[in-house]
Amino acid sequence: MKYKTLLTLVLTPLAATAALSAPPQTFLRQAALSDNSEIQIGALAQARGSSSAAREAGRMLQADHRASQQAAAPLMARYRVRPPAGVLPEARVEMRRLQALRGRAFDREVATFNIAAHQRAIAMFQAQARSGDRDTAAFARNQLPVLRHHLQMARDLLRASR
Repeated sequence: MKYKTLLTLVLTPLAATAALSAPPQTFLRQAALSDNSEIQIGALAQARGSSSAAREAGRMLQADHRASQQAAAPLMARYRVRPPAGVLPEARVEMRRLQALRGRAFDREVATFNIAAHQRAIAMFQAQARSGDRDTAAFARNQLPVLRHHLQMARDLLRASR
């Protein structure tokens, strides 16, 4: 009984902070890394997807995340955040994993990764939209419908690739 109480006391503050927004610079940097990651994963899906749905998903990811980068550019300039050149560590690992896959296995893996990546992005953007500063909250709110659409697209692709 004491263990459960102690665990609750330790985990409750952690859960509460998970829903808080990030400082504008941190949020913008993470959003940019996420965009970079999705553009690169999208390029792989477009080039190597076994189905037309996977290739179209790749094209959409690239186009929409480039549009997100363009929308974020004025904010990044305002907050003096240099656009990062790299990708998220999990995207780097995923790209190596995808290099070894072909066919439906490739499509399934792309879909599975994008489901998880977009769930994380949606959570981050929702938190920013709720409690971020005015500018980054507005940016986050504007991007959420696109992220939700990508999540649904990834779920549909996973269903189709089974």
